[in-house]
Amino acid sequence: MGTHHVGMIVPSSNRTMETELPRMLAAREREHPRDRFVFHSARARMQHVTPEQLRAMNAQAERAAAELADVRPDVVATACLVAIMAQGPGYHCTAEETIRAALRAEGAQAPVVSSAGALLSGIAALGARKVAIITPYLKPLTELVVAYLEDAGVEVTDALSLEVPDNLAVARLDPADLREHWRKLDLTGADALVVSACVQMPSLESVEAIEAEAGLPVLSAATATAHRILTELGLPPQVPGAGHLLAA
Repeated sequence: MGTHHVGMIVPSSNRTMETELPRMLAAREREHPRDRFVFHSARARMQHVTPEQLRAMNAQAERAAAELADVRPDVVATACLVAIMAQGPGYHCTAEETIRAALRAEGAQAPVVSSAGALLSGIAALGARKVAIITPYLKPLTELVVAYLEDAGVEVTDALSLEVPDNLAVARLDPADLREHWRKLDLTGADALVVSACVQMPSLESVEAIEAEAGLPVLSAATATAHRILTELGLPPQVPGAGHLLAA
């Protein structure tokens, strides 16, 4: 109970993480008014979703973490899934530890969440072993995401790449279009559908509609990150209107 300060490390061109995550936690506040959430962001430069810019963005994580440490956050989330997954299987553990160490060096004790690690823990929380995914990435980057998930023991039954390299253009994608995109996927054997494997691609308003249409649990990088943040804060991971993963 009380006010929870959420630190976020986001790509400089990201518009969606700071929209969908506050929207989810504001919806939670309406049902649990004794828990309040305040958001603080540090930005890392990235405009185009290329391997070079993703590596350069990762190199800014310690600087961003040090800035966030000054507000003494209660949890810190680093929010660029593909920047982490493109570095090779298991890299979210390295990235989280780097940020954790930078926070500790500045006297902040907050737990650290990555959207990459959160997607894995969200899939596990659903008890899913096989998923289909939609990404905004070019196919080679989507293939890295698939390899990352499969290395972690999650079978990817099918993947759809929307192939939008400009990160601002990703933010402008219409989440309503996902209600048609998912129909292009082969869901045979899938236990869940990752409707946006990217915190920049808007999806929140379509999650529950797609769940109803597909008959499968639907999650996104953003809903999984919200789930992990709430769990790290010791709060029930419940958000109305955000799909089965966050259902009461």
